Amino acid sequence: MKFLLFGKDGQVGEALQRALPTAGEVVALGRAEADFERPGELPRLIAIHAPDVIVNAAAYTAVDKAETDANRARLVNAEAVATLASAAHRLGAWLIHYSTDYVFDGTKPGPYLETDEASPLSVYGTTKHRGDLAIAASGCRHLIFRVSWVYATGHANFGKTILRLARERSTISVVDDQVGAPTSAELIANVTVAAINRLASLGSDAENLSGLYHLAPEGSLSRYEYARFVVEEARSAGMAMALTPDGVMPIHSAEYATAARRPLNSRLATNKLRAAFGVPLPPWQEDVRRWVAATAERGLD
Repeated sequence: MKFLLFGKDGQVGEALQRALPTAGEVVALGRAEADFERPGELPRLIAIHAPDVIVNAAAYTAVDKAETDANRARLVNAEAVATLASAAHRLGAWLIHYSTDYVFDGTKPGPYLETDEASPLSVYGTTKHRGDLAIAASGCRHLIFRVSWVYATGHANFGKTILRLARERSTISVVDDQVGAPTSAELIANVTVAAINRLASLGSDAENLSGLYHLAPEGSLSRYEYARFVVEEARSAGMAMALTPDGVMPIHSAEYATAARRPLNSRLATNKLRAAFGVPLPPWQEDVRRWVAATAERGLD
């Protein structure tokens, strides 16, 4: 099986470069080779490599910047994705793509299902949703994995921001009304490979699994609780810092102004994914602990 991976340098892209070779041959492209702000160039690349599976880990993820940079966000998250889907359909290839909890407004009291109506609060969420819709409308065989609160070693993310602040400050304020599940890029990549192997084993029957799936670890917590957990684990790992868990102060989102609104509830129900692919989804604590240990060893800089 031959894979064409876009977005090789991002959090998920790097994890996929490590995981995908167990399932087949991988050609990995970054922005230098495949500029998603020029969607018209993508079909040529796909035709050259003629993959069995296109894996798209490229995205415009600057959530706040997107509010004033809507055109670039639209090009990358919607138009380029629509182009990939059309090319996949023409080629007869599978398309694997990653979506976001930000397509929801966060007002639902319980975990979101794949069938729940999207109602994004931000430009970022809107453009990602348009990409999802374009894939579904293209007729290509696809897997869309909707994920939340992604992190990976060596990349900017919420946990790393907390640890940077913890080195210098004895108190910080973190929102306590945004709830979700921290999802490691490693888990996303491993589930992707497990799903690909499942598709390969089913042959022509694999088309029945084409669709949208929620992917998240077990459990959920607030960003405030997440920050406390990361600080406690980092201190246990020997990282020098001024902050203790008790120095993390809870505030409401209304007290922390951002350009883009975030959903308060980002919990994703994963029953459909488990039933279709039989993948293990560990508690969120397992991967966060490994990430903190790796970050402590590697350093923040």
